[in-house]
This record gives sequence, C-alpha cells and structure tokens, in this order.
Amino acid sequence: MIIHPQFDPVLISIGPLAIRWYALSYIVGFILFTILGRRRIAQGNSVFTKEMLDDFLTWGILGVILGGRIGYVLFYKFSDYLANPLDIFKVWEGGMSFHGGFLGVVVAMWLFGRKHNISILKLMDTVAPLVPLGLASGRIGNFINGELWGRVTELNAFWAMGFPQARYEDAEAAAHNPLWAEWLQQYGMLPRHPSQLYQFAFEGICLFVIVWIFSKKPRPAGQTAALFLGGYGLFRFIAEFARQPDDYLGLLTLGLSMGQWLSVPMIVLGVIGFIWFGRKNNVAKA
Repeated sequence: MIIHPQFDPVLISIGPLAIRWYALSYIVGFILFTILGRRRIAQGNSVFTKEMLDDFLTWGILGVILGGRIGYVLFYKFSDYLANPLDIFKVWEGGMSFHGGFLGVVVAMWLFGRKHNISILKLMDTVAPLVPLGLASGRIGNFINGELWGRVTELNAFWAMGFPQARYEDAEAAAHNPLWAEWLQQYGMLPRHPSQLYQFAFEGICLFVIVWIFSKKPRPAGQTAALFLGGYGLFRFIAEFARQPDDYLGLLTLGLSMGQWLSVPMIVLGVIGFIWFGRKNNVAKA
C-alpha cells in the first residue's frame, strides 16, 4: 500500500501568522468560482455583471463559513457543543459541514436575489456550475491534512493507502478482525480507501463536467440547480461507502453514515426538481 506522506498542514509560517493548506484550498475554490463566473458573463450566460459577481462572492463566502460551521455543530457534534458552547467559535480546530455550507449559500442566494430582484431559480442555475471545482479543491485540502480518510479495504488495490493519522482506528478495526490484526502487526497500519481523492474525482471533477456541459445550452429555470443538487447527493452517497464514518457517530440507521442520510434529501429533491422544471417548461411551451 501507499503511505500517506503526512504533509505539514502549515504552508507558510511568518511569526505568529500561519497559512494552512486547508485555508488555501478554500481560497483556490473562491478564485476558481470567480474565474468561471467571469467566463460565463463573457459568454452572455449569466445573471451577474462582473460587479455583481464580486459582490455575491462575499455573500457566498459568509454563507459557506457560517452555514458550514453551524451545520457541523447541529449535524455532527451537537451534544458536545451544547455542553461547551464557546467551542463553537474555535474554528481553527476544524469542523465544517458541506451540507450546512450548502444551506448557508442557499440562504445567501435568497437574500442576494431579493436585494437585486433576481429570480432565485435563475440565480441558483448561474451559481451551480461554478461550485464543483471549489469542492474539488476542498477535498485536496482534506487529503493534504490527512483527514476524512477511507475505510479499511481488503481489495488488492495498488491505490490503497495507509494513513499514520488513523492508528487509533486501525487498532480498533484490527481488534474485531483477525486478518486485519495480522496486517497491522506486519505493516504497522491498515490499507484504506483514499476517499478524499474519490470525492475529489466524483463530487468535484465529474460533477463539474456534467453540470458545466449541461448548462451551456438554455435550460428551464431551476433544472441546472436540480442537476447539481441530485448529482452531488448521489456522488456523495456513493463515496460515503468508502469513507470512514465519524468515530463519534459511527453508522446510523440501515448502516448508513450521517453524510449519506444528509445526501438522501438532496438526491430526492434533485430528481423531483429536474423532472418538475422540465415538465413545467414543456407545458409553458405548449
């Protein structure tokens, strides 16, 4: 198996100021959003002007950060934060939820649309193709940090990866499986799926290609956003089968992870929305 290189999470340190790889991944995501947004404006396929795009980016950043943090608190470690509410503000210790960040951006779009008198559906259709590459950048940040690693795999896969950061989870897994106990004794760690890279490929690159190509042609209002919603939910649901569940939650009802349960509504609403908006457009044409 390949051994995770254990990158230093700090990219540059100048005195007390430290720039972390994970923070850089967010910055890269926002830059990519701007570049793609300006390209769509130049093509005449956007509800934004350049000034509006820059303005919306500020709203979107706030939605991502506030929604992501609040979502993590509510969805993943509510009881812990309820006991220690001041820990909510310790964002430097990590803890962000994509699903919470997604809801935060939806709220930001709703407020921005009201301010500029733009249809929320058209605004979501404009934003959706600009998001996946930012998600891909975030997953690279997860990989560099050596976090959100995958489950142990018994597949003889050349890409299986040992994560030194997962030694505690390796020992727990080996305690319940004689084969894994033998592997752990022999190699010092267990082969795991590099699930961060799976999510980079599917939720990031594949989703970007699908939504970007689909949205290049005129589509019924809301359909591009529905495609993104359902597509992300589906790719995330699949990737979660290879991702190690959070140790403080484990697997929930029906053996699904929290990430999968949060993705189910996205898949359902995405499919319904895609069909509904398409039919609604056909009725209008008739």
